[in-house]
Amino acid sequence: MQQLYTFLYGIDWHPYMKLGSTLLVTLTLVGVVFTILLENRNPVKAIAYILLLVFVPILGLIIYYYLGRDFRKKRRFTLKGSRDEILFENYMQSQRAELKQMQLDLRLSHGQKQELSAMLLNSRQSILTRNNEVKVLVNGEEKFPEVFNALRDAKHHIHIEYYIVADDDIGNELLQILVEKLRQGVQVRFIYDDLGSNHIRKIPKILKEHGAEVYVFSPVLINFYLNANYRNHRKIIVVDGQIGFAGGINLDDRYLNNGKHKLFWRDTHLKITGDAVNILQLQFLMSYRYVSKKVFRFESPYFQRSQLRGTCFTDIIASAPDSDWPMAMNCMVMAINLAQHRIRITNPYFIPTDQILSALQLAALAGKEVELLLPYRGDSFIVQHAALSYMKPLLEAGVKVYFYTRGFIHAKTMVIDDNLSWISSVNLDNRSFYLNCEIAAMVYDEEVAARLNRVFDEDLLYSSPVQETRWNRRNPLKRFMDSACRLLAPLL
Repeated sequence: MQQLYTFLYGIDWHPYMKLGSTLLVTLTLVGVVFTILLENRNPVKAIAYILLLVFVPILGLIIYYYLGRDFRKKRRFTLKGSRDEILFENYMQSQRAELKQMQLDLRLSHGQKQELSAMLLNSRQSILTRNNEVKVLVNGEEKFPEVFNALRDAKHHIHIEYYIVADDDIGNELLQILVEKLRQGVQVRFIYDDLGSNHIRKIPKILKEHGAEVYVFSPVLINFYLNANYRNHRKIIVVDGQIGFAGGINLDDRYLNNGKHKLFWRDTHLKITGDAVNILQLQFLMSYRYVSKKVFRFESPYFQRSQLRGTCFTDIIASAPDSDWPMAMNCMVMAINLAQHRIRITNPYFIPTDQILSALQLAALAGKEVELLLPYRGDSFIVQHAALSYMKPLLEAGVKVYFYTRGFIHAKTMVIDDNLSWISSVNLDNRSFYLNCEIAAMVYDEEVAARLNRVFDEDLLYSSPVQETRWNRRNPLKRFMDSACRLLAPLL
């Protein structure tokens, strides 16, 4: 083009074109930096983006354009601003006396931990339920038989919302069951994440052919411009409004340790029966409304009161990119702060926010037993090294850190004081706290906590403790790599 202009007009336009390009890029950079500052986002994250824009401007612009823009003010994933919110508020008002009594009963049985449930209720994030049975499912070996049996017994509807659904043995068994239930007249609504389920292949097409409602969450090729960075990381199944499943295990063969895959996968899931299923159903409803632009009513059999008369208090906590608060992080920080004597956390991706890191350090310094179980080898080089950079300050505060060596530990759980449990899809990183759609169950129950503690003790048999003195003698090159990767932590 430059040669053409020179030939036609006898003028060398190259210096002017170069100056114009430089000016355009400079003005764009200034505009982006100004936008980042106006958003009042986390200072560490803002500085990380600004430094990226300053030192590698073109790459920085590309990364910010696709991954860094803030769409949180656009109400897409929640009830806020919709007619459903009015129905939800009416329901809360109609149950006010019962909810107040449950909060009082929880206070009597669990002391200050009731404040966690009160915070969730006051912020309209969850409604405490009591009449529940909660079963801990360890690994795919325990989860998949329970899930498939519940699906086979479905009479009215099956709702599935998942990050990863794979076209493998598990995916094909799921497909066969759903097709059979569709032939029987059971309603099937199926939501999958486009990025996570990149090996789903034929499953959506076959389900649609048999009458299922199938929706892909945020198609990558279509929505890359708008919100490719926001993923649906949830794992939710609701059957007939009576049985629910949530946790960390995806619909994938990797989680079934039957010898087909060399790597052993350790993960945890929940089966919930009772009133908490209504709250799980509500979270599915909001995702369904987002992807389909349809609603279904707050009525039976989608929502129904349980006949159980148990005392397993449960809160269901959801977070999304447009949530008013990073509720998953807030719940974990508050639970850690409310601990009286012990905190046990298992998580595969440990890039904690300052709030999480400080809460763990302060708990350990106060004399509470704080145990952290992480994978010895992660599935991401940068994330793994970034996680290792946090070990020194934790060890110095007295946190006990263990590396799981049997395989890859993917469980996302927390146990507080033997009577409060957290089972979720939530990783300990900025992505889960601020960008992904996530789901968690907070269970106020001694039996569930005891089960998770037994699992934690079993996992420790396949783990190596991290010694502070040996850790401080690590190779300087490795420590440098950890610190370098940590610089990218706010962007991960």
